[in-house]
Amino acid sequence: MPQAIVTGTAQNWKNEVEESNVPVLVDFWASWCGPCRMVSPIIDSLSEKYSGKIKVVKVNVDENQALSQKYGIMSIPTVMLFNRGKLVDAQIGAGPMEMFEALLRSNNIPL
Repeated sequence: MPQAIVTGTAQNWKNEVEESNVPVLVDFWASWCGPCRMVSPIIDSLSEKYSGKIKVVKVNVDENQALSQKYGIMSIPTVMLFNRGKLVDAQIGAGPMEMFEALLRSNNIPL
């Protein structure tokens, strides 16, 4: 059963990201952002492909401005990788699935 994608908010951030027992891929996006719409199905596929190995959290920057400011989001899509509650890497902009898989591998996330 694929793991559900979590909608990230300031209210659930600590539980879903900082206290997660698996690495978390966080997609900062907005509905009006064309490249975000291109990345979204890729992120969805990663969630299914690596279910149980990573968690995917999507943060709408328009609805969660405090989180966006906290992590200095200036361009979207921005995909951040958290491991053991700490930000370990980020990828700004759209790209193919392989680019996001390389982000996971380069940070020693067991896939």
